[in-house]
Amino acid sequence: MPKGVFYVESMPVSPEREADFHDWYQNTHLPEMAALPGVVSARRFAPTNGKGPFVTLYELEADDLDAIITEVRKAAAGFTMSDAVAMDVNPNMRVLKLIGAYDPTAGAEA
Repeated sequence: MPKGVFYVESMPVSPEREADFHDWYQNTHLPEMAALPGVVSARRFAPTNGKGPFVTLYELEADDLDAIITEVRKAAAGFTMSDAVAMDVNPNMRVLKLIGAYDPTAGAEA
């Protein structure tokens, strides 16, 4: 079964709302996303220099990775949103298919 990631960049609406943004993302949005078929897990990342968007990588497994994103868009209407999320610009989002991996303890993997 194909594996991939759904890459999403997002930002809080303001520095003063960053704690609210993280609370909503971690405790509301991630569970909603993880409940969707094909979404296996999620990991969040912050820029090391404190500048720029936060990134979430949703790990995907499905015969049709792009179909998962179609389902995410359909489900989004029912998601609990937060006014702490910057919505004035569309977040950068991409679906990426796994084409190779390497684990130094196990050797090359396909």
